[in-house]
Amino acid sequence: MQEIIITTVVIGVIGLIIGIALVAAGKKFYVSVDLEGMACVVGNYGQGLGDGKNYAFACAQGSREAAAAAGALLDCGAAGVTVWDCHGTGVNLDYNLFDKRCEFMLGAGSRLRFPGIEEGYAGVLFLGYHAYDAPAATLAHVYSSTTFQGQWIDGKPVGELQIDAAVAGKHGVPVLFAAGDDVCISQAKGTFPWAETVVTKKALAWNSCISKHPQTACDEIYEGVKAACARLSEMRPFTIPEPFSYEIRYKRIEYAQGCSYRFPDGTLFERTDAYTRRGTLARIEQIFEV
Repeated sequence: MQEIIITTVVIGVIGLIIGIALVAAGKKFYVSVDLEGMACVVGNYGQGLGDGKNYAFACAQGSREAAAAAGALLDCGAAGVTVWDCHGTGVNLDYNLFDKRCEFMLGAGSRLRFPGIEEGYAGVLFLGYHAYDAPAATLAHVYSSTTFQGQWIDGKPVGELQIDAAVAGKHGVPVLFAAGDDVCISQAKGTFPWAETVVTKKALAWNSCISKHPQTACDEIYEGVKAACARLSEMRPFTIPEPFSYEIRYKRIEYAQGCSYRFPDGTLFERTDAYTRRGTLARIEQIFEV
């Protein structure tokens, strides 16, 4: 009787593993990789990540965490994984750490977010992301820590995670997974609560955190992505209805003065105070077209 029970359990486990693999079989996935949200990553005191003492480690840890996510997707039967090295100039990761079935989007110069996403992906994953500006959030910013104080769409604060998810969502690509500091993940759950998430560290201040061990973060990301694949049918895209109101608060008066965002009729965005511009955009992609 005991042997029958053990055999039944083994068969059930094997069936579950095969079932997860079948869900992702033949599908492609897009993994977007930033650096600020990786485990054990902070910047120089009073500065961003930049080329500080922690930057080389951030690149190495970013490679490990992203490789763990890509590996989980492939172990679940994915036909292909596109890894987008999207921090800064886009040349941060050690591509040799990844499975050879991965392909890479890297480098700078293109204004496109998620190049090739229109080709048909079953899901998008966000690794190493950070919060938009919030009290005590580690390395929080929106695309530029020196230019923007904050951005709002239809009156709601947004960050890179929300805007990038909306770009993918416009092409019908669901959000599957996100990993980053606890403030980032709290914001993510408020935006797409269906996605699987992993907290890599607890934010204490802009350049301070309590972090999980780097390998622990990788292990949890691997398991979290597998869990997302098991729930693939429950995942859905995050979209922002177009057109939408768009407000940008700059960190310097001269940046607001030089703002080139325009209304559909060609007039410059309204300047609501010394640091802020507000207007309407017809498409989410226009955020990156100035």
